[in-house]
Amino acid sequence: MLGPIKTVCAFVEDQQRALEFYTQKLGFELRRKESMGPNANWLEVAPPGAQTSLVLYPKAMMANWQEMKPAVVFHCADVEATCRQLEANGVRIPMPPTSMAWGIFAKFADPDGNEFGMTSQKLA
Repeated sequence: MLGPIKTVCAFVEDQQRALEFYTQKLGFELRRKESMGPNANWLEVAPPGAQTSLVLYPKAMMANWQEMKPAVVFHCADVEATCRQLEANGVRIPMPPTSMAWGIFAKFADPDGNEFGMTSQKLA
């Protein structure tokens, strides 16, 4: 039987810039950092207490990264308040909080254009 999702990949131009964005602006913690050679690291970041991590993978090491966009949605209790805090931290919100039949949904973007969803939909 499969367990919880371990990682989801986000392709980034500059790993250090991405690491700073996720840890300083979103409040994620660095879970794993291992060398992948002289110019790259395996970086895993995640919200505190989360089971799943994002891998900040260098675009330069994945020739077809453009075809492999992530589709990740984070749960948060208050989407509106979370968006206000993220905007105050300088995070771009391409889709503001929108009421859906199943809950509130919004999107934020990282510096590399990866977009992530946020929802107040109850966890299963």
